[in-house]
Amino acid sequence: MKIDSLSGKHLLVLLLSLLIVALCGIIYELLIGTISSYLLGNSVYQFSITIGLFMFSMGIGSLITKKLNDNYLQNFILVEILIAIFGGISGIILFTVFPYLRIFYELSMYAFIIIIGSLVGMEIPILTSLISKYRNTKNTIADVMSFDYLGALIGSVIFPMILLPTLGLMHTSFIIGLINSLVALTTLLIFKKYIQNFKFLLNISVLTTVGLIVGNIYGGYLTKFAEKNLYFDQVIFSKQTEYQNIVMTSSKRFKDHRLFIDGHIQFSSKDEYRYHEFLVHPAMSIEGKIDNVLILGGGDGLPVREVIKYDKVKSIDVVDIDPTMTDIGKNLAILAKINNNSMSDNRVNVINEDAFTYLNQKGKKYDRVIIDLPDPHNEALSKLYSKEFYKIIRKRMSASSVLVTQSSSPFFVKRAFWSINKTLKHVFNNSTPYNVSLPSFGIWGFNLVTLNKSIPQDWFFTVDTKSINNQSMKKSLIFEKDIIETNVPINTIFKPKLYDIYSKDISK
Repeated sequence: MKIDSLSGKHLLVLLLSLLIVALCGIIYELLIGTISSYLLGNSVYQFSITIGLFMFSMGIGSLITKKLNDNYLQNFILVEILIAIFGGISGIILFTVFPYLRIFYELSMYAFIIIIGSLVGMEIPILTSLISKYRNTKNTIADVMSFDYLGALIGSVIFPMILLPTLGLMHTSFIIGLINSLVALTTLLIFKKYIQNFKFLLNISVLTTVGLIVGNIYGGYLTKFAEKNLYFDQVIFSKQTEYQNIVMTSSKRFKDHRLFIDGHIQFSSKDEYRYHEFLVHPAMSIEGKIDNVLILGGGDGLPVREVIKYDKVKSIDVVDIDPTMTDIGKNLAILAKINNNSMSDNRVNVINEDAFTYLNQKGKKYDRVIIDLPDPHNEALSKLYSKEFYKIIRKRMSASSVLVTQSSSPFFVKRAFWSINKTLKHVFNNSTPYNVSLPSFGIWGFNLVTLNKSIPQDWFFTVDTKSINNQSMKKSLIFEKDIIETNVPINTIFKPKLYDIYSKDISK
């Protein structure tokens, strides 16, 4: 049945429907890109593929509309229902497929992008064809495109600022699917007398809406189910923050606790002391003032635990961008037990700010700088291993300061490790590499930098340690033949070579 005329009210309903569906479309795009980055890493690659394939699929959807009949309203409502179904279930399906059928994950991801992108691409031609029958074509196209772009803008803003940190990935997919479904239902009821298959579409729309409401209600259980399959051990803490996904697991059988950030393991309580002792004590043991200590990252409190062993330390500034991380470092019982309540020490000052921003301003000089940041597995982290960042740090170091940074594995990401080493040498004129074996990670590397001091021939550690001593430190300075220095470029913000090197090394 055709519409006799299109009133201002009808036009507004259709344009608002388009705005909301465009909003939902861009959120699905961001959602799939985020999930893929979380599960597979390499965020630039994942978002590039997602955006490119989504846009291409929209073109396919536009071509498909040439084969549809003239029941524009019915077609539009059906497309909205299908978007609600596929978009709404995308989160739970992707998280479920990954642990069980990992080899099919990328196929599932591409399928969702193509299906949702094609459906979103069908909306504009359908609505444009409908509205242009009653209004000037030029004005129709202008109105349709402006509402579509406005919806995309709103969606791209509310996803990272509101939806992701407050709802998480699973609830977001169900909520956005529900919005799509409600738009379809509302449009269906308003244009009831013009819809030939009204009852059929109503039943599908209601069933879809009910299904997505149930999904939202049980979203928490579904999230726990997905996490249970992503991690071998029991999840005792999980939160999607504005910056990252933080998960802590516990294994009663192995008496082990593990921390994961965006799916990447940060420590195992079985052997983390080896990592943190070799990170902290070589720098702290070198002669000189140790009054003011700066820790970049380390919100879990584990490097702080080692630093507070030194009575001469007067202040410890912990700069970690995520307040949730530093909060659980202090208040999550099991983590506070592992770090010996170090975050409650009165010498500790927590600064929840981006490390680059914090250091790129005037402030006090530090006698020791300990960098415990995650590996450079995305472009945002790569800048914290850049020439420019190290130059900024140098300005905040005292005359006899010492800097140490974790530098990933010289075995698994050999070129990335030596690129960090070479970048440090470019800024400080020296960088002493060393490595240690960790059961949970394999061979792990560090780089030590001194200002106006030489590296000691013998190491004296005056505090209690479980692993590091003079002999083990000397041993750590030796690199076997298969992990010795190789020719690599330095890393800069303008030429972020490290991220590319790391991504290629880790995928080998």
